[in-house]
Parts: sequence; C-alpha cells; structure tokens
Amino acid sequence: MTSLLETIHEPADLRRLPRDQLRRVADELRACVLDNVSRTGGHLSSNLGTVEMTVALHYVFNTPEDRLVWDVGHQTYPHKILTGRRDRMPTLRQLGGLSGFPQRAESAYDTFGTAHSSTSISAALGMAVAARQKGESRHAVAVIGDGAMTAGMAFEALNNAGVEDCNLLVILNDNDMSISPPVGALNRYLAQLMSGQFYSAAKNVGKNVLKVAPPLFELAKRFEEHAKGMVVPATLFEKFGFNYVGPIDGHDLESLIPTLENIKQLKGPQFLHVVTKKGQGYKLAEADPVAYHGPGKFDPAVGLVAPASAPKTTFTQVFGEWLCDMAEKDPRLVGITPAMREGSGMVEFHKRFPGRYHDVGIAEQHAVTFAAGLACEGLKPVVAIYSTFLQRGYDQLIHDVALQNLPVVFALDRAGLVGADGATHAGAYDIPFLRCIPNMALSCPADERECRQLLSSAFEQDHPVAVRYPRGAGAGVATEAGLESLPFGKGEIRRLRQGSAEGVRKGIAILAFGTLLYPALKAAERMNATVVNMRWVKPLDVELLLSVAAGHEALVTVEEGAIMGGAGSAVSEALQASSVVMSMLQLGLPDVFIEHGDPTRLLAMQGLDAAGIEASIAKRFPGLIETVRPALKAVA
Repeated sequence: MTSLLETIHEPADLRRLPRDQLRRVADELRACVLDNVSRTGGHLSSNLGTVEMTVALHYVFNTPEDRLVWDVGHQTYPHKILTGRRDRMPTLRQLGGLSGFPQRAESAYDTFGTAHSSTSISAALGMAVAARQKGESRHAVAVIGDGAMTAGMAFEALNNAGVEDCNLLVILNDNDMSISPPVGALNRYLAQLMSGQFYSAAKNVGKNVLKVAPPLFELAKRFEEHAKGMVVPATLFEKFGFNYVGPIDGHDLESLIPTLENIKQLKGPQFLHVVTKKGQGYKLAEADPVAYHGPGKFDPAVGLVAPASAPKTTFTQVFGEWLCDMAEKDPRLVGITPAMREGSGMVEFHKRFPGRYHDVGIAEQHAVTFAAGLACEGLKPVVAIYSTFLQRGYDQLIHDVALQNLPVVFALDRAGLVGADGATHAGAYDIPFLRCIPNMALSCPADERECRQLLSSAFEQDHPVAVRYPRGAGAGVATEAGLESLPFGKGEIRRLRQGSAEGVRKGIAILAFGTLLYPALKAAERMNATVVNMRWVKPLDVELLLSVAAGHEALVTVEEGAIMGGAGSAVSEALQASSVVMSMLQLGLPDVFIEHGDPTRLLAMQGLDAAGIEASIAKRFPGLIETVRPALKAVA
C-alpha cells in the first residue's frame, strides 16, 4: 500500500485529503515517530500522545498563517514530520540536525521557540493581539499540557487573555486522565454542541435578554453552569473569560475535527480540554510512559532493556544518595523539586522520606520562596533544580533567599552543556548570575566524590549555597559512604609544575573550576603546567590564588560556563583587588547559544577538551610552553 505520509510535504497536502483518510495518516505518523526515536533517541511518550491532535490542528487551521504554539515543544515530532521535515528526522537532536524542540530558524511552522514550560499562552496571546492591531484575520492556538498548567505564568496569561477580546484558542492537552467509552461518546456530542454557533448565539442572546430581569438571568446562569458541571471538570476557565469546551478524546479524529471546526468560527478566547494518553499506540510506552519519556536508542520490538554492564554512576545519582544519607542523619532536611523527581534523582528520597519530600509542580518561583519559608522556621531545605530552570526563580533567589541570608542549598543539576537538548537546557549562566548575589556561595565539584563532599559542605553553612554539577557521569572517582565535607571556600593544587621554585615566577598555572579539571590535567602533563582545583567560585580561595600567581608568569582559567562574568572574571577581579598584574587567558563557553549535539564533541568544538585547552594556551603563550621531560611522559 502506498504511504499517505510520503505524499504530505506540507500541511496543505494534508488538507487536500478526504477526512476518511486521516486515520491512516495518523497511524503512519505514529509509526514514523516510533521508528525515528528508536534510532536516534529523544522524547517518545509525549509525541505518541499528540499524533491525532497534530493531524487535526493542521487539517483544520491554515498553518502557518494561523499561528500554532506548542508549550515546551518536546511533543512536536509529529508536527515536524507533517511540516516538511520528515526526511530530516534521522538527524533529530544530533549536531547540525533537527532540534528536539520548535525553533523559529528551523521552519516557518515553528512560530515560537519553546523548550521551557508554560510560555505558550503568553506567546499565542501576543500573536493574537498583534493580529487584531494589524487588522489581520488569523487564529492563534496554544497547546499546553496539564503539567505546564501548574505554573503561575500560564494563569497570568489566562487572566490577561480574558480581557483582551481577541481570537485565541488554548488547548489543554490533559494526559493524566482517561475517558471511558460511554462518557467519551457523550462528551463528543456535548463538546460539539457547546462549540457550535447555535449554542454560542443562544447563550449570548439569553444573556442580553435576561439581563433586564436579574433574577431570571442569575437562575439561567446557574442552570447552565450546573448542566455543564455534570460533564466537564469545572467552569474555572470560564471565570477567566474563556468559552470552555470539553473534555473530548484527543485520539478520536471524529471528535477533534468537528469540534475544532466549530471553535474556529467563534470569536473571542476559547478553551478546549483534550484528553490524551502518553505513549498512545505503543503498548510498552503506554504501560510505562515515564521510562519512555526520553529514551535512548532501542529496538521497538523488544523495548528498553537494561545495559549488559552497570553504567557509570551519574552526578544525579550521587546527589540522590547523598540526600537520603543526610536526611537520615539530620531530621531538619527537606527536599524540594519543581516537577523533576526522576530527573533530579529524588525517587528514593520520596520513597524513604515522603513527609519531607515536596514536589511543587512546574513552579520554580514558588519552589525557591517555599524553601525560604521552610528555612525561616529552622528547617534545612535542599532545592534540587536544573541550572537552566533556576533562571526562572531568579528574583525569588535574590529577594526571598539571599537578601534574608537563609540557609537554602541549591543542587544545580545539568550545569554546563547538556548535549541533545541544546541551548534551551544548557546550564551556561549559573556562575555569572549566582556569584554576583550577596550572601550566595557557589561550588564546582570536579568529580563524583567531591560532589558528595561539597554537598555536605553546603549543608553545613548558615547561608545560601549552590553546588553545580553536570549531566551524566564524571571521571569515575568512587564516592565514600560518609558525609565528610571539604573546607569551605578552599581549593587545592592538584599538579605542581616540575622545576617550581619558591620566589621564582615561571611557567603557566591552570585554574580549573569543576569537571574540566581532568582535561586540564591531561593538557598540563604535556605542557608542564601547574593545575589548581579551585572548587569554589564564591568565595574564591584568594589566598591560594595569590600564592599560585606569585610563582607563575601566566594564569589560565577553565570553566564549563559562560566566560562573561564567570569564574575567570572572578579571578581577574581578585587579582585586580590585590594589585596583581599578570597575563591571563580565560577559557569557557563563548557569548553564543550552543546548539544540540553530542556533549563530548560540543566541548571539543569550544576548545574545552585536553587538546583544545593545550592549543589555546600554546597560541596565547607560545614562549611559556615547556618541553616535557621523558620521565614525565612515563608517569603520564
């Protein structure tokens, strides 16, 4: 049988098909998503759940003239396939290939770049208001998940949309509940009825006529709300000024398409509640949508299998184990996550200490201030949060935690480059935005053992401290069972250049912050350079810094974070404050957004592997490079 999907190069091709062929398109689209994700890795459960909705939206609306905004965007693989990118799906999330999220630069159909949650309604509202102001007749549609609706930003946008009087459709993709067949049939009928012109006109006429008789108007209003309340969760969204429709089965094209066609004819803000199932159509993903949320490569016929050999311990696992151990020791500890229990390694903590575990939903601002409130009452909150997501709680970090000097520990996962998720998830900015805040301290463990030790150091303090660590595994340094800490604000010399003499300034010293210590050590072996494991960006170990500066002709700072305002800047500022003038080279992430790709390769492209560090130093300080003696090579 000829593939229908292969005949669709843009949504206009889809719209030319008779409606009775759309079910086949959806089936082929689901198979295409499964095949490609199993080969490249990526988000799976969420994409399998939005296949029919994607088909219906592109079939009913005139995209890209009608604006379609996907919240988060990890569910847009079907959208990418239908909008001319099917042949590029094998490059998904790979260097130079398709992004795993919508990108304006990638396609005209990606009307708004996303990857963080709860932004879609605000963006689509802006587009709808712009259309009204420019006198353009087009629709703006925001597709948002039930998880993303927990964020305050979504409700701020709803509150604003209700008074803007523009053509905005918000679709709630609710994948946390299901509709049984009998209720589904009833909901299909009622949703189409409530989205139809007759219902809308009758409601408006009724309001206008009965307003002259307030008691009758109030009675009619209560009857309407009661009648709708029997088949829909609530009329909350109507209180925001939206016409609420649903819930309807998000996998039933015979329900989705007529409902969307009816809504398309209505004026003003509309809210459609659609119920879908994560992993729809692939039984293994349906049974365990969390495991199949973002799998690596796998055989669809077999499913996910445990690796033959035990994988390396990740920094996330190190944090999770430390959290449980410290909670066992100190009953004041409480753990907080903004909807990232699995990603932040808190599953075991939740299991063992359910009364001290708090998942606040996708609400980073609230998470930070909630932690501040707990700290005010003598508890010791630990906020497990991705570096890129702490950006969303920055005002609360300054105003509610740091200004009051409260002892909150921030465990910053995914610091530095994150690979396939790309620029939106890279933790490139936490060093600059944290070190400028009074009362804040920031440490950068070089390996797994130091991560555990520095978390203990942070927990001991009576002021806010952040510990930043990267995604995945480190150098493989084994952790110890205890809760020993490292000295606060102190670094260490890990390698002293051969031939160093007291009172003599000679050669180069590399100051490494975080896991780049290990490539720095490799580079130093070939160049006979000193290597300092700084450990702390703030407070900086100024005593150690000045001692090292006194014995070397040049300093090189290395960090997996933004150079501008980063750890290298902290070193430069400290030297200036002590009236020390010397040559410096700062290595880190440049002033550009670094896209998705293999993280090892991305670091090499930025010159942050051993070869890149050596090349940068040789280029900047060619006269200071020393020939390594054979004995040193033998040791290496």
